[in-house]
Amino acid sequence: MISRRALELATAVLTGGFGVVVVVSSFDNGIGWSTAGVDAGTFPFLTGIIIVLGSLYNLVRGVLPAATPASVPIAITPLELRRLAGLFVPAAIFVAAIPLLGMYLASALYVFAVLAVPRHQSVPVALATAIATALALYVVFERMFQVTLPHGALAAALGF
Repeated sequence: MISRRALELATAVLTGGFGVVVVVSSFDNGIGWSTAGVDAGTFPFLTGIIIVLGSLYNLVRGVLPAATPASVPIAITPLELRRLAGLFVPAAIFVAAIPLLGMYLASALYVFAVLAVPRHQSVPVALATAIATALALYVVFERMFQVTLPHGALAAALGF
């Protein structure tokens, strides 16, 4: 079980870290005014500052012992944690499979797995949806936008 306070503190630290990365990276693009107007890094810098300030606010609220939702002892029960893992684990496997299988095959397998394995859809419907997803990705990106998505090591080994 995970406490709400721990979740709030972890979220504040993660979003704060993201905000710091945005602020630091915006310096590479330049912040302030130039002869052409606002430099490219100005708006990301301001956005990063807002994220950092919001994260600091959430961090302080999570640390202070007040009668807030953070004082609720349990935020995620074991059942909810299993449901969360049921969403996160397949997505992480999908992302890890893209370099090996390519975007199209990995997407088709992911869609099939999330529909057929927990029995949300029948196997034929899940298979049809998976194939339609891969075809839609191919048509939209490769044909319409002319953007090549990763084909993966398997496609390279097979000569595609």
